[in-house]
Amino acid sequence: MEQQALERFAHLAVDFSANVQPGQIVTIEAETGMEPIVRAVAERAYERGARFVDPTYFDPYVKRSRLQHAPDDSLEFVPEWYGNRMLQLGDVRAARIVFVPRVSPGILNGVDPKRAGRDQLPDIRERLEIINKRLVNWTIMPFPTQPWAELVYPDLDGEAALARLTQELSHVCRLDEDDPVAAWRERKETLHSVAARLTEHHFDAIRLEGPGTDLTVGLLPTSLWEGGSATTVDGIEHMPNVPTEEVYTTPDATRADGVVRATKPLDVAGTIVRGLEVRFEGGHAIDIEADSGAEVLRERAGYDADASRLGELALVDREGRIGTLGTTFYNTLLDENAASHIALGNAYELTVGAEDVPKINKSAIHVDFMIGGDDVQVTGLTADGSEVPVLRGGTWQI
Repeated sequence: MEQQALERFAHLAVDFSANVQPGQIVTIEAETGMEPIVRAVAERAYERGARFVDPTYFDPYVKRSRLQHAPDDSLEFVPEWYGNRMLQLGDVRAARIVFVPRVSPGILNGVDPKRAGRDQLPDIRERLEIINKRLVNWTIMPFPTQPWAELVYPDLDGEAALARLTQELSHVCRLDEDDPVAAWRERKETLHSVAARLTEHHFDAIRLEGPGTDLTVGLLPTSLWEGGSATTVDGIEHMPNVPTEEVYTTPDATRADGVVRATKPLDVAGTIVRGLEVRFEGGHAIDIEADSGAEVLRERAGYDADASRLGELALVDREGRIGTLGTTFYNTLLDENAASHIALGNAYELTVGAEDVPKINKSAIHVDFMIGGDDVQVTGLTADGSEVPVLRGGTWQI
């Protein structure tokens, strides 16, 4: 990526997405090989008045070596200082900027999926704790890597694939606009408006119907819809995901019934899952099948007592930039914003009222998979049995 493009990317990340404040500690998390964007972000953060910038790199090839050779009973071990560091970031109200992929998709292909499903790194439970408590202003953004590019565009040679990925990521992040921040503010307001209308309906459940999919997801009495930006307990507005095209809520973890077919492949920490179909009964994913990679998701779904239950329901219309490209990025940040999706595992507290927080999913995992598309109808169900069209042909009906 050229220096000017790096600087535009860094400015978007620091000034808008994470909204770094003068005097803050800033942590930057990235995969090895992403040094150019980390350095550009660090420079911009210091220009903006950061007190200290702490870059941390995750090496996915070390993770692969662990999965291939480490003792079986050690794969879930995480040194306590990993979690302590994350919690302290919350204590000092740090800013957190994460670049993905942190494990380039496909790197773990060929690794025993049962072992791969047990190693959660680089994700750790404590990150969900500081997110739910709204202690840090944070953002996740994509950055192109060579292994990722070669997977997404297998018909292009290495240099051309990387150039194509760079161009498409710039487009979906709206960096090709004269004023990317203004473009994101406009999209943010659209998502806020849709989320507010969904919340006003007080739906009891959402039904999704399409090819291979007939799933009803129950909502909690105080389920709220959010989209676009979030705000910390200290009032700092930030964009947790860039790009973001979704509105999302916290479902009732005990109420999901039916079958769903994933409309895109998904990457589970370096393993690609294709042709996924999941059957839910009484809130649990009781059957997980796929053309490839099913075992790694089954292992994740068995990680703890609530890992097989839902923690998120998100809806995406056809007006975003990702879905219209028709590219499968094999990366959750991007692919989940191309289509409506659900997530197994941990739920977000900010999308539910305080009285229902004890009922939400508290699993240690969070795995999104895409189930939406223009041919998937989304309907809101009210407590009195009324049905309200929500999405038809990828267009909002509310």
